[in-house]
Amino acid sequence: MRIVVHGQQAFGKAVLEALLERGDDVVAVYAPPEGSRPDPLAVAALAAGLPVVRPASFRDPSVVEEFRALAPDLQVMAFVTLIVPREFLSVPTRGTIQYHPSLLPRHRGRSAINWPVIEGETETGLTVFWPDGGIDTGDVLLQRRTPISETDTLGSVYFDRLFPMGVEALLEAVGLVVAGTAPRVPQDEALATYEAPCEKQNARIDWGRPVKQIHDLVRGCDPSPGAWTTRAGTTLQVFAAAPQPARDVAGVGGAMGEIVDAGEDGFSVVCADGRLRVTRVRPAGGVKMSAGDWAAESGLVPGARLE
Repeated sequence: MRIVVHGQQAFGKAVLEALLERGDDVVAVYAPPEGSRPDPLAVAALAAGLPVVRPASFRDPSVVEEFRALAPDLQVMAFVTLIVPREFLSVPTRGTIQYHPSLLPRHRGRSAINWPVIEGETETGLTVFWPDGGIDTGDVLLQRRTPISETDTLGSVYFDRLFPMGVEALLEAVGLVVAGTAPRVPQDEALATYEAPCEKQNARIDWGRPVKQIHDLVRGCDPSPGAWTTRAGTTLQVFAAAPQPARDVAGVGGAMGEIVDAGEDGFSVVCADGRLRVTRVRPAGGVKMSAGDWAAESGLVPGARLE
């Protein structure tokens, strides 16, 4: 079966290498347009002697014809961010399959790993589906589940589980397509959710919210885009923290956003129903560092406020 791998970054590279190692017939790779940094998938494809195509858009008829000339049987989409129209998806004789890091139809959109963590969910997963030109719509081929613990972050959920699970799932899905046994299960639109990209404006900390919500925001934005607050008008990103419910610290004790104590291991900030112990931060223009070190360097003392 003639396979075209379409993707980018480390995930796309891992999928390509796994298919080649298994002996699948990969005939070409589609990667994003060249940028300031080499794309790992494109680099790996060139090293393997494969043709690499990097169109700026998939709506150009000549791009579709070039793809058709490859006579692909299956397109495997591993981390694709450009809009790919239905005409392009339908060129391969066996169709196109795509990886998405959520349990579709929940959490459609490009920040599908951030939002389950931010929203305090206890489970997420991945879906391999048959894209149909919509935003993460199309029949489901297979799904895999994984728990989200109270200490998980965006980074741990993706790199520790959804990344390796995704590579394995795509290999399994390709095998099912080759065998002619790949299912097509319609998504239940009544259960569908879509979230906009999780960007800086979504990551600002509101100290008037419950401590669990703030802690979940910090976890769901680590490492990107990074939850943040301000101190005297200067941005401070928060990358690690621990919730301290009011019952564990003898009440809230102060105004929202007030620093109630600071030490070598960090500082505690008053929230609606407790405190958040901040342990790792990045000041504007700086690098990630211990919150205790930053507090000492910046002269942070009890009674100070984070806006």
